[in-house]
Amino acid sequence: MDVREFRNCMGRFATGVTVVTCKTEDGYHGFTANSFTSVSLDPPLILVSVDKKTKAAEYLRNNSFAVNILQEDQHAVAMHFAGRPNENQLFDWHESVHTVKLDRALAHIECTPWAEYDGGDHVLFLGEVQDFTYTTAPALTYYAGQFSKLEHAE
Repeated sequence: MDVREFRNCMGRFATGVTVVTCKTEDGYHGFTANSFTSVSLDPPLILVSVDKKTKAAEYLRNNSFAVNILQEDQHAVAMHFAGRPNENQLFDWHESVHTVKLDRALAHIECTPWAEYDGGDHVLFLGEVQDFTYTTAPALTYYAGQFSKLEHAE
């Protein structure tokens, strides 16, 4: 199978854009992710898929984390955490009871570790939702390798 073409095919599924954040002994960490989904309502569980070769996989192992769903004007924040750091302060950290999260996100979902599973070249981290907040601002979306805006209807 042509891996690049498979990736292009999967890119036809429009997703929201998130930054997963956590804190460790050496500070705050975050990475952009669109491999995120709700798993269960009872108990409330979510899943984040992380490449095994990244530091992010180490940071999340047995660690609380937050999924920060980005607003449509947070493209620069997504890029910063996708490995293209910007020296200008694009965001502010906010410590909570369970972890650390980003100010101004559309939604925050704070989780404690539930389970982790082998997912081929990724690790699937399930988190039990401990707290969440959200607003009604428009979301940043990702489709076919590009950031885009979603028509927002109330």
